[in-house]
Amino acid sequence: MAAKNFDMIVIGAGPGGYVAAIRGAQLGLNVACVEREHLGGICLNWGCIPTKAMLRSSEVFHLMHRAKEFGLKADGIGYDLDAVVKRSRGVAKQLSGGIGHLFKKNKITSIMGEAKLSGKGKVTVRTDKGTEELTAKAIVVATGARARELPGLEADGDLVWTYKTALTPPRMPKKLLVIGSGAIGIEFASFYNTLGADTTVVEVMDRVLPVEDAEISAFAKKQFVKQGMKIMEKAMVKQLDRGKGKVTAHIEVGGKVETQEFDTVISAVGIVGNVENLGLEDMGVKIDRTHVVTDEYCRTGVEGLFAIGDIAGAPWLAHKASHEGVMVAELIAGKHPHPIKPNSIAGCTYCHPQVASVGLTEAKAKEAGYEIKVGRFPFIGNGKAIALGEPEGLIKTVFDAKTGELLGAHMVGAEVTELIQGYVVGRALETTEEDLMNTVFPHPTLSEMMHEAVLDAYGRALHF
Repeated sequence: MAAKNFDMIVIGAGPGGYVAAIRGAQLGLNVACVEREHLGGICLNWGCIPTKAMLRSSEVFHLMHRAKEFGLKADGIGYDLDAVVKRSRGVAKQLSGGIGHLFKKNKITSIMGEAKLSGKGKVTVRTDKGTEELTAKAIVVATGARARELPGLEADGDLVWTYKTALTPPRMPKKLLVIGSGAIGIEFASFYNTLGADTTVVEVMDRVLPVEDAEISAFAKKQFVKQGMKIMEKAMVKQLDRGKGKVTAHIEVGGKVETQEFDTVISAVGIVGNVENLGLEDMGVKIDRTHVVTDEYCRTGVEGLFAIGDIAGAPWLAHKASHEGVMVAELIAGKHPHPIKPNSIAGCTYCHPQVASVGLTEAKAKEAGYEIKVGRFPFIGNGKAIALGEPEGLIKTVFDAKTGELLGAHMVGAEVTELIQGYVVGRALETTEEDLMNTVFPHPTLSEMMHEAVLDAYGRALHF
């Protein structure tokens, strides 16, 4: 069978791959995209999108319980877990279908099957109908990542779940153990805790949300505990004894091992890159701890072969993957894009309260040798936050004392995942404290706190 020839082949149709394919097609390249499971990848089908849909349900449920505070009446409040899940799956399906439409519109050849690199510029795809040979000058590997499984703590879909089962739960957990308090773990803990599960979170590091600024982590933890979550830090689940309808967890904390019983465990202990069975090693691609080693332009060192998104390492974020996809498509089309600066990529966690950040934490800025100015502003000082009934939150800014450069911004509270973008744009435009102070923020909005947090760094806060 004659090989089909393209300008660019993308392996994987997640937020990295499908965006790379679309941008390539926009630039006039003849593009093929191979996907083995779902258009949209984990993000659309089993990650970012369906989790936000579920968290929205739990947020509304939480608000219904607060009806009286707002002068409203709501009786007999309850939920139907199956209906919550059904809505979440519907949202994911709608968006996944949208990608098929975008591929058609951009004349991208979409192939469902399993791809393998079979030589320089060659890809073999195993489909339902047999195998297809494809060739291209440029190949982009965007195969993503999957949940890390720790020995003895493997998921079984019944008592021990990964994110996939947690998104399509066979039952509502009564007593839940969440292992890991990164974004995935804490979002599921937040969802199930709000719906009434007795929730315990175990984190091996010295604090929950360990990548966030320490002050923000501490603030968030306080809120989680207030909501009834049990948080165990510097703790490790050593083993799980599975019985009928229950799991006994052996948790090491402070040098001692204690046992606790749960009916459900969610494991969220990180991810591993999908690097297997792709023929990467045979091509001479360097792999370090399940991630492909690339330069700042996502080049693998093998001519014409690129790797983007989760498979190319941290930060493991959909928006980073998409931007890498655009950058690589532009490189392939002969343009001169800028490399992506990891420090300018915001991280968002949709627990309750939300957490968002960009750039350096206070500790990291000090470690890097900066002399810094730090500003803070609490939600309690903001009119809109009080009107919304969301007075619990904090915005924190970190500046270089010498140049006025905004080194980092960190937030916890209502809607901060939407607010963070203001600081992201500021960093992209290389703003200084002066520019931010002179910017007029509309009133009454939550965004005014962003202004105040800057003013506070320079001893000029007006409302606190």
